[in-house]
Order: sequence, then C-alpha cells, then structure tokens
Amino acid sequence: MPLPQSWQGRLSVPVVAAPQFLVSGPDYVVEACKAGVVGTFPALNQRTNEGFDAWLTEIEARLPAGAAPYGVNLIVHRSNARLEADLATVVRHKVPLIITSLGLRPELIQAIQAYGGLVFHDVTTRRHAEKAIEAGVDGLIAVSAGAGGHAGRISAFALVPELRTIWQGPLLLGGAISTGSQIAAARLLGADAAYIGTRFIAVKESMAPEGHKQMVLAASAADIVYTPAISGVPANFLRASIEAAGLDPDHLPETRSEHVGDHDKRPWKNIWSAGQGVGAIQDVPSMADLCARMGAEYRAALNAAPGLAA
Repeated sequence: MPLPQSWQGRLSVPVVAAPQFLVSGPDYVVEACKAGVVGTFPALNQRTNEGFDAWLTEIEARLPAGAAPYGVNLIVHRSNARLEADLATVVRHKVPLIITSLGLRPELIQAIQAYGGLVFHDVTTRRHAEKAIEAGVDGLIAVSAGAGGHAGRISAFALVPELRTIWQGPLLLGGAISTGSQIAAARLLGADAAYIGTRFIAVKESMAPEGHKQMVLAASAADIVYTPAISGVPANFLRASIEAAGLDPDHLPETRSEHVGDHDKRPWKNIWSAGQGVGAIQDVPSMADLCARMGAEYRAALNAAPGLAA
C-alpha cells in the first residue's frame, strides 16, 4: 500500500521526522518539510494553546509550495487538559497530519478526517493496532523495540509482518533507524516509510540542549536504559543523563520513582531520551544536509539491492 496520495511527489525520501517532546519546533518542522521529509512536533511543546496556534501560523507562512506535508502530535490521554482546545486549533488550521498517542477517540479522528486531514496512531503491539483500526485511523506507526522515548518491546522483524496480516494501509516503522540504508531495510520489511526520532535530536535545528546532542553523539546502544521508573511508562533514556540526575540506572525501581519530578530529575527535561540507534550518530548537521544524506544513502541501498539476489 503506497503512502497517502497527498504525499506523492513531495517526499525526497520516505521519512517522517517524529514529534519529540522539547526537541521539535518550527525550525525542525520547516527545514524537514523543505528537504522533502514530513516534519512534525508535539502540540505540548508550546506551553499554551495560544502559543501552539502561533507556531502553526508561523510554520504555514514559512513553508514553500510543494514542500512535504507537516504534522502535529496530540496526546489523547485524559491527563491532557489542553486536548479540546488544541484539537479546535488543529481543525481551524487544517493540519495535514495528526499523530495520536496514549489513547484513541473516534470523534477526534472524525473531526480531523472531516476537513481532509489524516490520523496516524502510535502502536507497539497487535492489540494496540486492532484498536486503532477499529477507531478508524488512516495509518499506523509501528514503534518497535529500540525506539527512543515510549518504545515497544517487540522487534521490528516481528512487529511489521504481524501488523501486515491485519492492516494494508499506510504503515510507518520507528526504532533505531538512523541511515538511508536502514530506511531501505524498513521498506523491504514491509513498512511504507521510516519514523525517525533520535537521529533528528542531533541536528542544528533541534531544540534539544547542546548537552543532549553531545550525549547522543557519545552514546552507544549499551548506554540506553529501558525503564518505567522515569515517566511511569516503559521508555528509553540515556544512561548518562540518569546518572547526572543523581539516580542509579542499574538499580531503578520497577515503577515510577517518587523522586522523579524534582526540578533536576524531570523526564525529557533533565533526563534525556534516545533510542538504541545512537551508535550510528556521529555529527550534528543541518536538517537539510542530513535529509539529503539519507536520501542519497537510501537510493544507493535500493540500487545495490538487486546485487544481493546474486
């Protein structure tokens, strides 16, 4: 199944730059879209609905004709007190792509589809996917083991083929993807595009603190800790940032620590997330340069693929 018709001819490489809390902002989104990659950001990266509205206005004004579409992540969980206001803002701006996570609401999906928008939903298991399909989403995002933030536990090699038994629509794959050859591998596995977060932490347009970027560059897969103790939901964090917050990454509690939430021990703010793909990240280029590199690597990998059959 191809990507949405409205995306055809607008992507230089089949990639969605994932919405990352406290990392993705207008520069991240605009430069990704201008480079032919779908740029997205979480609505909650702006502290107020008014600020969120202003960001959408800025992004729309800066995007040239023919750029890749952009998107917004909405947290659907009942703890998000801004959901109704942010949804109204999304509808008013007719945001092309909405990525929903931590919950499903059919009426929200219908409101977005009513103006021609698309709704893709994060899933980590087959059961999550079944619920999303039942709710009427337009696409699934398979968040496999090794992804940054709230990652799943299932290998991409198991998750994508299993989801394809129940869903033939647009399917993105996230989890330790940093290069164009890995994007090609995701396509060969059965995904329509790659969903990339960690690699885009280390770009010039990222809002991540310089310390976060440098910690990503210095890390390897062994430096990623998967734990529910930081945010209450199992997620991947950088070991060095856990240590810097005064916690012992080898002796974390099995549930969210009561100490997390202190000013210097806040998930994503002081305890930084990253996925297992950090070992392939060696520099901090501009978004444009990185997307061009990924595109060249992707095409080279596809051109080389027929030779593997020999």
